[in-house]
Amino acid sequence: MKIVALAGGIGGARFLRGLRAAAPDAEITVIGNTGDDISLFGLRVCPDLDTVMYTLGGGINEEQGWGRAAETFTVKEELGAYGVGPSWFGLGDRDVATHIVRTQMLAAGYALSAVTEALCDRWRPGVRLIPMTDDQVETHVVVEDAEQGRRAVHFQEWWVRLRASVPALSIAAVGAEDAKPAPGVLAAIEAADVVLFPPSNPVVSVGTILAIPGIRDAVAAKTVVGVSPIIGGAPVRGMADACLTAIGVETSARAVAEHYGLGLLDGWLVDDADADVRVEGIEVRSRPLLMSDPDATAAIARAALDLAVELKQAEDVR
Repeated sequence: MKIVALAGGIGGARFLRGLRAAAPDAEITVIGNTGDDISLFGLRVCPDLDTVMYTLGGGINEEQGWGRAAETFTVKEELGAYGVGPSWFGLGDRDVATHIVRTQMLAAGYALSAVTEALCDRWRPGVRLIPMTDDQVETHVVVEDAEQGRRAVHFQEWWVRLRASVPALSIAAVGAEDAKPAPGVLAAIEAADVVLFPPSNPVVSVGTILAIPGIRDAVAAKTVVGVSPIIGGAPVRGMADACLTAIGVETSARAVAEHYGLGLLDGWLVDDADADVRVEGIEVRSRPLLMSDPDATAAIARAALDLAVELKQAEDVR
């Protein structure tokens, strides 16, 4: 079986680890979000790609869900001693090595997709990881505060430094309209038996991937099942509610499914807390969705995949 998953960072990476366990013989292609990418200290940082790579490759800091295990922060401390910022985004020493390799390869003319493939040669994630695009796309957030007024900041500054505490007036994937899918993205979707949306942020992760011209249409032609990132009216992790509010979408499992929309989403897996959710034209199933341990996560992934296969078979019959 060939599976394509559109994934952001922590939630997406953990779901993918469960999917790999649930479908060990499947050919899994992961299209990773690059809208969170940022340049810091002269280095190109790809948080979501790296989180997927480290998680599936066994190098992630399990407690926090991002960054490297057994990490040290000597470089960050020394930069602070020199008064060099930003201090709010901490790159660990092991993590810095990844960013150095990426930046050097990009500077030498390699595309991000080729760089990602080279980095994955070390980590052996057990999936094919492709960035959504080789072009530069960065998610920016328009905010307004009493001190500096209305301004646009990089998503990472809003998310990490401000902790989304300043309401977002709007969120935009800058450069997405002119970007092209990375090599292999559209071919992988076309060849896929099913497409899965992990419980990643529907606005700045999955939503950003779908904003790349050609990807949404390609996905819409397939059987698509999503896993809700919202349980009982609250995000499972992070501050997805702040992103949903910025685009005028209610923080609920039903509203997120409607945001993706009929014509894109065929099936929707929600938590038992939202078992009463109904979305016209979309098959909704419920089960426990907390990824509390590897077995629970694999069970969630299996439920999503089973629903997708069921819906695809029904469509094939029709």
